[in-house]
Amino acid sequence: MATVLSPKVLPLAALRAERERLRQAGKKVVFTNGCFDLLHPGHVRYLQQARALGDALIVALNSDRSVRELKGDKRPILTERERAEVMAALASVDYVTVFDEATPREIIAALLPDVLVKGGDWGVDRIVGREEVEAAGGRVMSLPFVDGCSTTDVIERIALRYGQK
Repeated sequence: MATVLSPKVLPLAALRAERERLRQAGKKVVFTNGCFDLLHPGHVRYLQQARALGDALIVALNSDRSVRELKGDKRPILTERERAEVMAALASVDYVTVFDEATPREIIAALLPDVLVKGGDWGVDRIVGREEVEAAGGRVMSLPFVDGCSTTDVIERIALRYGQK
């Protein structure tokens, strides 16, 4: 039996309509993006902090192709469909979409969130979409990075534990 993805997982066209509905209802929309491969406590804390900044949180996930381009041929560990399903299961996440472009600039420009956030490893001046969001009156923030919590750290722990006999 095929797994049905969550109704929280939307293509851009449907997400645009939902964004407009939220705007008309006076709701503040927060947007973030990333690979989110192998969800860990750093991701969970970050997403909870992001969600607390508004009424709805949209997470744009890099496609499998895009992750490989950014992280190398051994990534992602989980497919985009699996990552979208896991992300949509989180209470802090209201909507999920997947993008295949090198950056999420097109999605950000289409949605113009009220708040655009990235993790603390990104300075505000390096956040893609900053210009579009600020020009529309929105805010751009870099949330604190959780030391010792990264997908690379998790992969290294697994390799140490199970890769050696």
